[in-house]
Amino acid sequence: MNTAGTIDRPLTHDPKKQAPMKPSTNEPAGSAIEDVTTTGAIDSRQNRTREMQLIPEAMARAHMHERLYEAEQERQAVRLVAARRMQRRAERASLRARRALAMAVMQ
Repeated sequence: MNTAGTIDRPLTHDPKKQAPMKPSTNEPAGSAIEDVTTTGAIDSRQNRTREMQLIPEAMARAHMHERLYEAEQERQAVRLVAARRMQRRAERASLRARRALAMAVMQ
């Protein structure tokens, strides 16, 4: 079964292999712009530089670097809170030991 593709389901998505557009029969001649050839598409593909193609990768790398930095900052904050908590606990234990020693000396 050899059927032509439609707009919704083209035979191919490659612009080089698609047939050029024909002028419509119900429009007067010269009312539309000239047929677009595939050279424009080829030129636009050649215009893409390696740097442009690597932009998404660079953006992803920067995003991951930022996430890692934020995670490290969060870990430091958690460690600081834990250290302060342990310091307060040690100070309370020291005060209890002083009181116990004072009570033992007083008796």
